[in-house]
Amino acid sequence: MTEGKAAAGPGQEGERNEPSIETILRIPVVMQVVLGSATMPVANLMKLGRGQVVALDHRVGEPVDIVVNGRVIARGEVVVVDDDSSRFGVSLTEIVGPHAVDDR
Repeated sequence: MTEGKAAAGPGQEGERNEPSIETILRIPVVMQVVLGSATMPVANLMKLGRGQVVALDHRVGEPVDIVVNGRVIARGEVVVVDDDSSRFGVSLTEIVGPHAVDDR
């Protein structure tokens, strides 16, 4: 080491090891749209077969939850994607704040 200079870290000399905002913005997250859920005994689950319908707790027209990494961040409406009518999308109608109370 030369006098008056600190040893460089694992990167280039003078480079900081702090992540930049661009690095953070590239982190992938899992996003899910929850249409609803159902609870049933295992015996009923075992009887399910092709073509049977499981009723969910959400009704048609009610907003669906948009969940990122296990946390509800927004609510929206299910839509058909304009460019590809064989795909669904979700139109955001409400952004949920960090301290929002789930009123369902």
